[in-house]
Amino acid sequence: MASLPSVAVNGNLQLDQEFRKHPTSFLPSERSTNVSYQKSHTVINLNGSSEPKSLDFREALSMIREGENVESTYYAPVLQECIDKNSASEAKIVHAHIIKTGTHQDLFVSTFLVNVYAKCGNMEIARKVFDNLPKRNVISWTSLMTGYVHSSQPEVAIHVFQEMLEAGAYPTNYTLGIVLNACSSLQSVNLGKQLHAYSIKYQIDFDTSIGNSLCSLYSKCGSLESAVKAFKKIEEKNVISWTATITACGDNGEAVRGLKFFTEMLSEGIEPNEYTLTSVLSLCCLMLSLDVGTQVHSLSIKLGYELNLPIRNSIMYLYLKCGLINEARELFNGMGAISLVTWNAMIAGHAQIMDLAEDDLSAYQSGTEALNIFLKLNRSGLKPDLFTFSSILTICSGLVALHQGEQIHAQTIKSGFLSDRVVGTALVNMYNKCGSIEKASKAFVEMSTRTLISWTTMIAGFAQHGKTQQALQLFEDMRIAGVRPNQITFVSVLSACSQAGMVNEALGFFEMMKKDYRIKPVLDHFACLIDMYVRLGRLEEAFALVKKMDPAPNEFIWSILVAGCRSHGNLELGFYAAEKLLELKPKDTETYVFLLNMYLSAGRWKDVSKVRKIMKEEKLGKLRDWSWISIKDKVFSFKPNDKSHPYSADTHKFVESLIDQVKSLGYESLESLEVTDEDEEQTLSYTAYHSERLAIAFGLLNTPNAAPIRVVKSLIMCRDCHNFVKFLSTLTGREIVIRDSKRLHKFVNGTCSCGDFGGRL
Repeated sequence: MASLPSVAVNGNLQLDQEFRKHPTSFLPSERSTNVSYQKSHTVINLNGSSEPKSLDFREALSMIREGENVESTYYAPVLQECIDKNSASEAKIVHAHIIKTGTHQDLFVSTFLVNVYAKCGNMEIARKVFDNLPKRNVISWTSLMTGYVHSSQPEVAIHVFQEMLEAGAYPTNYTLGIVLNACSSLQSVNLGKQLHAYSIKYQIDFDTSIGNSLCSLYSKCGSLESAVKAFKKIEEKNVISWTATITACGDNGEAVRGLKFFTEMLSEGIEPNEYTLTSVLSLCCLMLSLDVGTQVHSLSIKLGYELNLPIRNSIMYLYLKCGLINEARELFNGMGAISLVTWNAMIAGHAQIMDLAEDDLSAYQSGTEALNIFLKLNRSGLKPDLFTFSSILTICSGLVALHQGEQIHAQTIKSGFLSDRVVGTALVNMYNKCGSIEKASKAFVEMSTRTLISWTTMIAGFAQHGKTQQALQLFEDMRIAGVRPNQITFVSVLSACSQAGMVNEALGFFEMMKKDYRIKPVLDHFACLIDMYVRLGRLEEAFALVKKMDPAPNEFIWSILVAGCRSHGNLELGFYAAEKLLELKPKDTETYVFLLNMYLSAGRWKDVSKVRKIMKEEKLGKLRDWSWISIKDKVFSFKPNDKSHPYSADTHKFVESLIDQVKSLGYESLESLEVTDEDEEQTLSYTAYHSERLAIAFGLLNTPNAAPIRVVKSLIMCRDCHNFVKFLSTLTGREIVIRDSKRLHKFVNGTCSCGDFGGRL
């Protein structure tokens, strides 16, 4: 962005004198004239008398069409009607009469015309009228700039401002506010700072419109402290000032601070408007603060906003995020005319519930409800937009609902939204999460433009599917294309190296990240390296890295080490890692059950008692093993040893048959001493009827011979089931995809995309 021209800060301009003429207003005479005409629609009689006469707009247009001679002041209320009705076509009729009568030479009328066309969004004609003005004043310049900002052409508005300064015109506070809004749209903080300095030099930074614009600018550019300072400088804070500051806090991740400003605003006696309330409700969503949200809901009703759609949408979204599905549905059903924004809020809310769900079963229920809502949206006659498609594709990813995702893919093509980068990236992610790396790659290649997120999503997909060479090649292609990788990109690259056991390459990329891109390693980067050493059985190197890493290792890293030590038979290091893991007191029930089983297997009864005690103290819930499979738009769920399922007998019998068949290929079933959620005593656990086996068997019985099997499991696959499915993929010739609570497993011809790491647990 270009800097302000030197004339803007030339002391010879004597802006301080001009500001004394128009100290803190747009132009009092222009504004007061407009107000009087708008309120009374009083005009000078056409017979020349001074007695005012009020005319209907249609009468006025009729008289203009008849070619009556009128005075210039007659046009103000008629043109104001064009603004109120947003009617550029009627403005053209008035404009034609103005030219016919020669009134276009009148500065007031011509300037008003610029304002009319600008507010009606016809900037081409607005510019033509402006260029033909007999004389230009600050009002005409500002009207043109305002039009460009409102027409989403902020860069043109800034060029007009530069033209104005070079022409020797003097901006008012309102002019500077408009230009600052243009800087906000462009996120041009450098130019914004020059304008800020400009306002300080001429001592108008206390002005309300300037302060509001500065607050918005700094917020959008990520400088919350500067935004708050600009707000505090405002002498007469209005509801817009407070709302801008509250919104700034939310946009910059300081929701608590935003709520404090809202409380202060109420104590100052400032009544919030609908924008304030929606901003505050957004803060409540960020904090998941249901108590404050319900109070704001009550306040909105008290202030008469009960039927305000944006506020109802915000409240509904808050209820969804806080898990109050029934309350959200009641609000949704109580809306007369449901807008697309409301539908999108419901779908996005259910997507949020999936992310925040305590278990995969709850996530599955929320996801299927979201798919039903999307179906109802399609039947309502409204057309989904890019926000709808990105949300519903995310939900398909969570459900591993490939069939539904493919249908939505076809709908995006038909509706023209496939070219959108957000939708395209969501599509790539959906295919990745559903285990179809080929279709993900095809969707990525077909994207017209790619963002950093698009590249990173595809690299992560290749890594998850064990396609190391493709992941690393795509990373190089990304760098050649001039896209700078971020932290998440390097996590995907290191993960790809880890799965392939490429130690030298991984360490090389790790150094590249630190030295070439100045990215400080985070826990996820270290986790990839430790995972790599553990896979290769190089446990001493893994523990050595743990000792020197900064920051300190988290639960996930210690879990990797425990699993690796157990797999490689190094119980001494495994118990050491388990002690470190217990010190962190993880909240994950699955982790405790894993440790419990490990101690049981080793006969370490004191440690068994210790783990059980912690589990009771932490009030951890039961471990629920669920799996589900989607067939022809229907979802079928299974529990271990489930006898209540309608197809239970056939499914169990088929599982037994499959076990017998894979034994001929070398499979040996495992028995282990385990503690389950149903019984706190240790028992010999047979894995033959674990939930994923039942889901796979049901899928094999009810899908065509060559169709892939896709299953979601709520827990980590056990070693025996992982081994069983490997042999099963060879026996059936099927591609079997299982996404458990930790990773995606894609079994093809006896191999798994996880590099058999899943078989160690």
